[in-house]
Amino acid sequence: MISVLDLSPVVPVVVLPDASVAVPLARALVAGGLPAIEVTLRTPAALEAIRAIADEVPQAVVGAGTVITPEQVDACVAAGARFLVSPGWTQALLDAMRGSGVPFLPGVSTASEVVALLERGVRDMKFFPARAAGGTEYLRSLAGPLPQARFCPTGGIGPATAPEYLALPNVGCVGGSWMVPADAVAERDWARIETLARGAAGLSAGGTCR
Repeated sequence: MISVLDLSPVVPVVVLPDASVAVPLARALVAGGLPAIEVTLRTPAALEAIRAIADEVPQAVVGAGTVITPEQVDACVAAGARFLVSPGWTQALLDAMRGSGVPFLPGVSTASEVVALLERGVRDMKFFPARAAGGTEYLRSLAGPLPQARFCPTGGIGPATAPEYLALPNVGCVGGSWMVPADAVAERDWARIETLARGAAGLSAGGTCR
């Protein structure tokens, strides 16, 4: 399986209260150069939104975020999710994600959690909540003793700080929502979202513009 970390330098983290905006939003993000889209399971519309994007925007790689139960794993994959992201993990959740057949990122925020996942053969992880858990300084500290672990930091990251994370050797991509501001989604300002996505897509691992 391809890693989630290799899909795009920036993965939009999307909260959709209304599934009717899912398709035009996804098209705007793809047009801006961000094909990987994480739709979080924070609203009742999430599964319907994932299904709509999977069915109608073939250029998008739609995934599910905030996955916290094995039952959600099954539902998300059935809806068309092509990757899974969790804020944390248990053994049952990890087993379900591993058995799903799609790439996944279990969430960690401590060195002990990272070691526990490495022990289970998982090298790619979500670092959450990134800013609150120590940010770039913490991730830089992990790179020395745990160089085999790679991360997608998410939580409190914006366009000003994303390059700092992407410059780290153990960061493959970052997750963020700055390219999908709530007011732009509410106003259905897809041109603005496409412009913001294009700016985010210009970042690459190493913290430089492509």
